Amino acid sequence: MATNREDEDFTGPLRRILIAVLILLLTAVFLFWRIDSPRAERLRAKFIDRFVPTFDWAMVPVTKAIDMIASFQSYTRIYEQNQELRRELRRIESWEEAAVQLEQQNAKLRALNNLRLDPKLTSISGVVLTDSGSPFHQSVMLNIGGRDGIVDGWAAVDGLGLVGRISGVGDATSRVLLLTDSSSRIPVTIMPSGQRAIVSGDNSRFPPVEFLVNPELVRPGDRVISSGDGGVFPTGLPVGEVMETRDGRLRVRLKADYEQLDFVRVLRTHPKERLTDPGALIPPETGGEDG
Repeated sequence: MATNREDEDFTGPLRRILIAVLILLLTAVFLFWRIDSPRAERLRAKFIDRFVPTFDWAMVPVTKAIDMIASFQSYTRIYEQNQELRRELRRIESWEEAAVQLEQQNAKLRALNNLRLDPKLTSISGVVLTDSGSPFHQSVMLNIGGRDGIVDGWAAVDGLGLVGRISGVGDATSRVLLLTDSSSRIPVTIMPSGQRAIVSGDNSRFPPVEFLVNPELVRPGDRVISSGDGGVFPTGLPVGEVMETRDGRLRVRLKADYEQLDFVRVLRTHPKERLTDPGALIPPETGGEDG
């Protein structure tokens, strides 16, 4: 206890002396710095030249902090520019996708107009609204119907070939039964042999060829066109080409592009005239000569 009191008695006056000396030193420096004398000015200049440049190390943290703030601001601007470029890229991609779709639609419409048909056939173009295809039913809906003059049974084609026939007509829409549907039966002619057959849909991409009289006359790659038998379809519409499966069965690779079926043309088919009075063709029987 006595030792602590002696230390306090010694350090107390020493602290007061140091504070007094420091105050006197600072006062002397202040007064010296305020003296307006050439000699004092030279001493001040020498002091500044000698000691002030050595304070550069004290400015290093401040300089680093300023550089960090500037770098952060620069990164922030770069990030904002990057986000803006990303948004601009997405807009450009959407425009590019729209341009590609329009180009594809334009190409399909040109192909639709370039399909060679009988000049006597007129047509109505329509847009495919929905694809109602399923494992048991293959058909599509069109945006044209009875008010456009569509009649049940008319043939529908795309820019490549026969698609199917109208099977159901509403006021503003109609349904096209595709050639691949299991209820579809199309009389065809296989060229160049001229063999008549039936293309029967089975809900697959390649419908089989049935009721072929002379299969040995048919080769893979032969053209298949509509025969016009029965008056269901016009004659000469391109259907596809013959292909042979691994089991040796003949099928048809359809020309119509069902995967991108956007536009179709419905052909106005006028039924053929039917003769109901055979009297104009068959001469009447004449009686025997009177004896």
